[in-house]
Amino acid sequence: MVNDKEVFVEKDGFVEVEAEFFYKQSKSSIRKWYRTSQHNYPKVGRDEDVPHYTNASNGAYIEILPDTRVSHDDELIRGENFSDKPGLIAIVHYKVKINTPGRYYVWVKAFSTGSEDNGLHAGINDEWPEHGKKMQWCDGKNKWTWESKQRTKEEHCGVPKQIYLDIDKAGIHDIQFSMREDGFEFDKFILTNNINYIPK
Repeated sequence: MVNDKEVFVEKDGFVEVEAEFFYKQSKSSIRKWYRTSQHNYPKVGRDEDVPHYTNASNGAYIEILPDTRVSHDDELIRGENFSDKPGLIAIVHYKVKINTPGRYYVWVKAFSTGSEDNGLHAGINDEWPEHGKKMQWCDGKNKWTWESKQRTKEEHCGVPKQIYLDIDKAGIHDIQFSMREDGFEFDKFILTNNINYIPK
């Protein structure tokens, strides 16, 4: 976590931010983001997987805990361990200065170990646009994986190039991510105005 004066700056249509460098959380009474690193390992209710800080950028990441829906065998409780509607549970906030307004594609680096820890929502300035909803990871299990796909009714593993934020004005914006599934592990994110960009 950083102080509320910390602002990340877009340059030439690109900005990259460590997930643990959020300046605040909101709507965190039911689920909350916790930082994990070599020297900081939260123990908050159920969390069955081992820490994954070794290969995380900056040696740290954040995770939504507790993680009570690990598999399909666990009960899905809407509004508690699952939220298909964005902006309702466990929001992290980042101040980002946009110098070049336009459409920014959102990439997130995540670690998924199963089928119930691989969904997230993206928003901006307390708004949750249609193309920020339901980021989805199917490939790259059990390792840190970049993705920018939107889950749809027809394609549960997500459609590429459909997760983006339209930013019409230059200035400081509040970039936000909220829970879709608990247990989600989040290392960093990228905003880019290049539709063909793929992180390495």
